[in-house]
Amino acid sequence: MRRVWTGLCVALVLASCGGGSELSLTEYVDRLNVIVDQARQEYEALVASPLGGVLVADGAQLVDFTPQDLQAALDRVREIESRVDEATAAIDPPDQVAALHHLFFDFDSDFISTQEALAVRAGTAADWAELSDTTEMVAYRVALADDKQACADAQSEVNAIGEQREVFAETPWIPGELKELFEVALGCDGYPEHPGDVYRPSLVFDG
Repeated sequence: MRRVWTGLCVALVLASCGGGSELSLTEYVDRLNVIVDQARQEYEALVASPLGGVLVADGAQLVDFTPQDLQAALDRVREIESRVDEATAAIDPPDQVAALHHLFFDFDSDFISTQEALAVRAGTAADWAELSDTTEMVAYRVALADDKQACADAQSEVNAIGEQREVFAETPWIPGELKELFEVALGCDGYPEHPGDVYRPSLVFDG
């Protein structure tokens, strides 16, 4: 559900920058594409697996899973996140996109700790009704809603940069026509429509 897995797409059409040890923008984007594509593939494979289906299950579908399935799936998500965090932290981005790099990839430590706390609590929950009412689940839903809003805010900021074309204005080695091509899609639509309802079991009435 994190923005990296929900469709991050960086598309920059640039000329290569020769000389120096700093990554050119083209090299930087190529490295990011490898990291992000790998993470997306791993996440999609997880969701498609019998274990990972719980990550996108709605209330009615939760009967096919247990809270312990959620713990295992979230632990796997954390492994993917950690690899992305490590790989992107090792990149020294070009000055022109340093702020954007940190905007995309400096994961919110509060969200991560909330996600980890939910995974631990899921491991001890007797059923979904119990887990749904825990403080860990309530905190996770709030954190997810906040992260969804942060993604939307980041996308708005990126869109503004793209519209103004200012990020490459002082880069003389890029031909003028190529400065017009700047697109970053964070894939915020991949978040749940209603974060406050995630992992909330559907009520079943007898009679």
